[in-house]
Amino acid sequence: MGKKRIIKKAGQDVLGKTASGSRVPKKKLERAILHIEATYNNTKLNLTDSAGNSLIWSSSGSLGYSGSKKGTPFAASKVGELIADKAIVMGVKDVDMVICGVGAGREGAMRAVAARGINILSIKDRTPVPFNGPKAPKPRRV
Repeated sequence: MGKKRIIKKAGQDVLGKTASGSRVPKKKLERAILHIEATYNNTKLNLTDSAGNSLIWSSSGSLGYSGSKKGTPFAASKVGELIADKAIVMGVKDVDMVICGVGAGREGAMRAVAARGINILSIKDRTPVPFNGPKAPKPRRV
């Protein structure tokens, strides 16, 4: 009898839905807030509306990167491209960015979102900075 061939159209799975577009919310809005959390080990992006309700999120770990590769600028740029594409499907044109953390993926995610044609209206850095910090260790006695 032979194998049955399934013919797919470009960008669609067997059910007819696009793979990335199936999880995009149906909500339409033009302006949103993009939260970027860049740690040493991972980079997370969260797109919210102006009230702070989460619409789309992704991280470099959820894309399949593991170990030390999650914290790289390349992985962060891939996450930024994915979030930007989903945001464009929703109709988002302008974004306010809120950045938190000191990881390597800060700038990579920002550049990837800007390269997809989304206007960045403002960039806020909300990285927590200690005022005094923890108590310093005692000097070593030899």
